[in-house]
Amino acid sequence: MGSTMELRRDFLRRCGAGLGTAALAHLLGVEGFAADPLAPRAPHFPGKAKNVIFLFMEGAPSQMDLFDPKPALRKWHGQSLPPSLTKDLKLAFIKPTASVLASPREFRPRGQSGMELSDLLPHLSTCADDICLIRSMKSDAFNHHPGQLLLFTGHTQFGRPTLGSWVVYGMGSESKNLPGFVVLTSGVGTSGGSDNFSSGFLPTTYSGTVFRNTGDPILYLSNPDGISAETQRARLDAIRDLNTHRSSITRDEAISSRIHSYELAFRMQSAAPELLDFGKESPATLDAYGVNQEQTRAFGTNCLLARRLVERGVRFVMLMHASWDHHSGINKGLERNCGITDQPTAALLKDLKQRGMLDETLVVWGGEFGRTPMSELRRPEEADNAGRDHHPDGYSIWLAGGGIKPGQVIGSTDELGLNIVDHPIHVHDLQATILHCLGFDHTKLTFRHMGRDFRLTDVHGSVVQKLLT
Repeated sequence: MGSTMELRRDFLRRCGAGLGTAALAHLLGVEGFAADPLAPRAPHFPGKAKNVIFLFMEGAPSQMDLFDPKPALRKWHGQSLPPSLTKDLKLAFIKPTASVLASPREFRPRGQSGMELSDLLPHLSTCADDICLIRSMKSDAFNHHPGQLLLFTGHTQFGRPTLGSWVVYGMGSESKNLPGFVVLTSGVGTSGGSDNFSSGFLPTTYSGTVFRNTGDPILYLSNPDGISAETQRARLDAIRDLNTHRSSITRDEAISSRIHSYELAFRMQSAAPELLDFGKESPATLDAYGVNQEQTRAFGTNCLLARRLVERGVRFVMLMHASWDHHSGINKGLERNCGITDQPTAALLKDLKQRGMLDETLVVWGGEFGRTPMSELRRPEEADNAGRDHHPDGYSIWLAGGGIKPGQVIGSTDELGLNIVDHPIHVHDLQATILHCLGFDHTKLTFRHMGRDFRLTDVHGSVVQKLLT
């Protein structure tokens, strides 16, 4: 004879719709099929951050042109470095004998902290005392897709949950009408694509949802002509009842995720258009983000949307701006991308701060790795068209808000930018620290899959205490 629970489940299955379906939904909740998988949950301990905005600069920005000045490169400009310095380098496209490329950028101390930043970042420079700059990041990967996978999933192979998915899995979301994890895109080209915001083997409820910054936030979100909200509600009720009935038989988590996705999509039909309505934003705010300027409109709109999303309880917002992959034309490419992103990024930090939101919002800016001090000449006849190859050691990122100690520079590289001199911070350490800011012990935020417990940091990672307040 089956258990009492099994008998109750079978009885409710036979009842069909109506009271039976309602009772079945309650029973499924008792048995672990949560009515709302995005319901807010307490982390392991009180964290300083409640939300994350990750400004992902896809393609790997050049640290020595933006964040890590290397004047010693000038004396080597146009020359090859000694083999003793380059023999252990991991290079994707150039040889160790490639000539050095000095940066033409000017660096000046900024803010009370005296943080040296490039002249390509005049707006971010006004926020120097609000950010923590790391100059000693280290990755195991030196090609884009593996590097992006390592940054967001903790592994160079696809199929694992990404950072945003782990965060929402651990904390849920405070928004009832929007996804817990939203992705905003700008720029041209990408390497990792949806692998950067996939839920992997976690339920699909925790995947990133891509929003557009004009028109319908999500394609096909609006009802087609002739379909009223009442008709749509009745249709969803019927689909929900059928899915709930099937879920009771198969106990398939994918069905539960589908039920939640349909219900969330219905609520988003009214919430998402309101999100894109900037009518209540002041002209000064729109100007600060660059929403009304052609160059900054797309990224500025995304930055403003990011603030509006976390205001509405969305847990994790990822902005992907492509591409910083400057194998050639690096001077013009950097000027273009910084012209697009610098003003809106600074506006986001200042806006969060003046609204009292920065203390609980962790902002991260960075790419999957950095660039070499040596040049890459894809068109040798055009020396001024030089670029830089991939470099996984000693690149720069920055963080702000959400438990991060501001106005400091952590780590350093040698005078040529080849190797880390002090405080190396691996990608897994960064992941562990981000989760710590949110209130998680990264070794305990796990999900059982294929017979073992998986976590974002795999079997690695340590919290970087120097980053924290």
